[in-house]
Amino acid sequence: MALKTPEQYIDSIKAVKHRAFIAGKRIEDVTQHPNTKPVIDIVAKTYELALNPKYEDLLTLTSPLTGEKISRWCHVPGSIEDLEKRRQMNILMSQIGGTCHARCVGTEAIHALAGVTYEMDQKLGTEYHARFKNFLRYMQENDLTSSEPQTDVKGDRSKGPLEQEDPDVYVHIVERRSDGIVIRGAKAHQEGNIAAHYHLVFPSRPLRKGEEDYAVMCAVPAGSQGMTYICQDGPYEAERREAPDINILGNPVYGNAISSMTIFDNVFVPSENVFMCGEIEFMDSLIDKSSKIHNMVCRGACKVGFMDLIIGAAQTIAEYNGIARASHVVDKITEMIRIRETTHACATAAVLTGKEEPEGSGAFYPEAMASLSASLNTQYGLPQIVMLAADLAGGLVVTMPSELELTNPETSEYVKKYLKGVASVPTEDRLRMLKYLQYWVAGPQGARMWQGGVGTQVHRMGMYRLFGNVMEEKKQMAKDLAGIKK
Repeated sequence: MALKTPEQYIDSIKAVKHRAFIAGKRIEDVTQHPNTKPVIDIVAKTYELALNPKYEDLLTLTSPLTGEKISRWCHVPGSIEDLEKRRQMNILMSQIGGTCHARCVGTEAIHALAGVTYEMDQKLGTEYHARFKNFLRYMQENDLTSSEPQTDVKGDRSKGPLEQEDPDVYVHIVERRSDGIVIRGAKAHQEGNIAAHYHLVFPSRPLRKGEEDYAVMCAVPAGSQGMTYICQDGPYEAERREAPDINILGNPVYGNAISSMTIFDNVFVPSENVFMCGEIEFMDSLIDKSSKIHNMVCRGACKVGFMDLIIGAAQTIAEYNGIARASHVVDKITEMIRIRETTHACATAAVLTGKEEPEGSGAFYPEAMASLSASLNTQYGLPQIVMLAADLAGGLVVTMPSELELTNPETSEYVKKYLKGVASVPTEDRLRMLKYLQYWVAGPQGARMWQGGVGTQVHRMGMYRLFGNVMEEKKQMAKDLAGIKK
């Protein structure tokens, strides 16, 4: 089986024995629970689109490993063209779902593993890359979904892993056996973990001598013994659980991306699924490759798709409010477009200037500085787009009543009369667009877009460090023109 149907994917997740909780209660079936079903449905959409002839060239290809038609979500980009299609895939999924589609970061993990395991085998004579290729072949042959539990819970952030009072705040190896390893710890903020077949566990920070137990990369089947998923819960999740009709929600089908804190309580991982086991000297390479692909794909592609949706919604509500032609409205929409286009341009540049790393690995990565530029443009630009959209929507974006009032005989006429905008637009349509904008401007999505991946300071430091490689050259240019002698 090279490509699953959406129904086969859902059945395969239903068969996983998740030990999952939300709002203090056990989730019996993640494919049906109102809070986890949306993320299952958006991943199922990736399977549906892969079978659609319209998207065949973008979402599928012939595998270099198996010779069969496979999903591009299980593929390591081997050319500039591959990278570009990877970027376009993410834009498409953001536009279609309006939320995290949950396959992105797991695919990034596969991408990073390809280059780093190749380096380790070349320099150390290990067999990690061979293990990785076998695992990737298995993923492709069975059309599986992966996630990347990377962000450790960290504990006291002024201290490193070895200085923590509780060593388990960073996932680490607690036992090495002849047939594998045992890991323990917890990963936070893991979007889509509940919808994956495999978790690709990664370290989350540079490591130094003595911290070898924390340098672990491995593949863990979802629902493995010792694993627990504690899902996020907030007002949006509570609203979805209580809603008598999901159509009154801002994004009714796919909802708010559900993440979980994922616990690994003495989880055994067989040797064939271990891809790093103490090799701290390769952490810089891992972080570099992970950052390049994440900044281009997640920040520079996914978020461009989200910007499209917010711009479209802002323009629509301006029209519903009867102000679309006002000069200040056109100016705000234009500024939103500018942010969108500059982010898109940086991500495109990152792809077109990408290259194979290391040579011989067959894995292509975007260029680092352009990827960072796309990421920082998103981090600073997306909140601006959100605020401009909130400004255009007006106060009703947070004070609006429920659409259910339209079915309440005691209030429906008041709502229809007083919350109508332009005469040609039904009040229901105006309320639904306001509710959709509320999803972006007054809910958790704004902070999620800001925090997702890595904080701004890390990216700024990375950009300054990269530019430092050519800083002396730039200084000398200025000195030469100023007439300063060497």
